Amino acid sequence: MSYKNHWPTNRLLSTAARLVEHAWNEDLASLGITHAGVMALDVLQSEGSMTQAQLAQRIRVQAQTMGKTLHRLEVHGHVTRAKSERDRRSHVVAISRAGEQVLADAARLEQGLLGGSHEADEQLRCRLVDIISTLGDARDRKEVQEDRAACADSERTSRTG
Repeated sequence: MSYKNHWPTNRLLSTAARLVEHAWNEDLASLGITHAGVMALDVLQSEGSMTQAQLAQRIRVQAQTMGKTLHRLEVHGHVTRAKSERDRRSHVVAISRAGEQVLADAARLEQGLLGGSHEADEQLRCRLVDIISTLGDARDRKEVQEDRAACADSERTSRTG
């Protein structure tokens, strides 16, 4: 019996998250991007351009941290930054075509990361959504409820399909 069988769930979860992030970052390095960069590009692609402060809030990092991430993305041509027309003190960030391409490449890498079946990945994803919903704050609840509904639909489909 492995010593890991005796670990509390929170230790297993945090260890798995750390190991996945390290492996993910190694894979992403081949694309010249980081996990933080992928998160920023993903939000920009799905929600459109926004200020650096809005992006930082959306990803749940400090604005200063987001500034460093955006600088790296801008140097590689993955995002563009322009002065906001509404507030000249802030910059509006948008994903570029190169950013869209690297995000697509990262998605292909991610599919092979855990090496599980699509069904197992979806079950894990749904359980993680439950954890985030339980522990997350109010601003995430609506989004997570939508994800929970999608998970329920997926589970029904996999049982009947």
